[in-house]
Amino acid sequence: MKSELLLQQNVDLHSLNTFGIHSHAHTYARIESVSQLLALHQLLNNDVALRKLPRLILGGGSNLVLSDSLPHLVLHMEIGGRELQAETEDHFIVRAGSGESWHGFVLWTLAQNYPGLENLSLIPGTVGAAPIQNIGAYGMEMQEYFHSLRAFDLESGVIRIFDKQACEFAYRDSVFKRTEPGRFVILDVNFALPKKWQARLTYGDIASQLRESNIAVPTAMDISQAVIAIRQSKLPDPAEIGNVGSFFKNPIVSREQRDRLMALYPACVSYLQSNGDYKLAAGWLIEQCGWKGRRYETVGVYERQALVLVNLGGATGADVRVLAEEIQVDVLNRFGVKLEVEPVFV
Repeated sequence: MKSELLLQQNVDLHSLNTFGIHSHAHTYARIESVSQLLALHQLLNNDVALRKLPRLILGGGSNLVLSDSLPHLVLHMEIGGRELQAETEDHFIVRAGSGESWHGFVLWTLAQNYPGLENLSLIPGTVGAAPIQNIGAYGMEMQEYFHSLRAFDLESGVIRIFDKQACEFAYRDSVFKRTEPGRFVILDVNFALPKKWQARLTYGDIASQLRESNIAVPTAMDISQAVIAIRQSKLPDPAEIGNVGSFFKNPIVSREQRDRLMALYPACVSYLQSNGDYKLAAGWLIEQCGWKGRRYETVGVYERQALVLVNLGGATGADVRVLAEEIQVDVLNRFGVKLEVEPVFV
């Protein structure tokens, strides 16, 4: 564990964002310990120019679309560690450092017989980024098993504990995205994983994959492997084709709007929500507008999944924005549904 804080200038973030955009950070620091953050806090208090820089907390770079040049202080989180923090009658309380690979952490929990996160297998990024985005997939959101997190406040220099209520989770959202971005640096996250585990098979793709594998009574590891196979069949590997996974949120609409759409488009894919609203499949909407597989010079829409935008080589953040906005306009004009972008443009 390093204690010395090293600030670097004009650092290329190409290898640190999964879209593979060449973006240069004004100032960059790798964070591996709380002592480095304490040193940074003191430096911010004494260096007016550094304090004025906007801040970007960088994890795996899997939910970002970067500009060519970032006039930012970029903090690249690499705090590691995984452990069983405590046990209750009903739960294993498991802690992971913010810089840990999310997928690696999920596989570790399953190997330790702490089930619960299997439906979130193979989601790119780090543990620290998971609560910021409230990641979710295949009928589950991270918040369901979230317990608490520790975050360093760069303004006060103290460590604050956030429980579930303080995080203000919403669909692909949290307080960390809405309030003073760059102020709180997540150090580690605790999850409460159930001792009385039940399989989550509400998504048909998982059930189909398990049937193909002749698995009638799946374990948590079986579900994880099924999710991995499904994601690999639909989503490109960022190491081969730059992307940030699903680019648009699945829109939530009222029952009335959903019924109007179903009358016009009976094949429209929708899922009933607990409050009576419906979640629409953004990928289906985009595909119906003819975008699936469409390519431009530097960017395009993945041929296997219309939700995914890809870097065809040399893409800039501006290129990605133009493509995303054209898709949004088409979907709005045809279906009257506004798509929201999932990654953050910086």
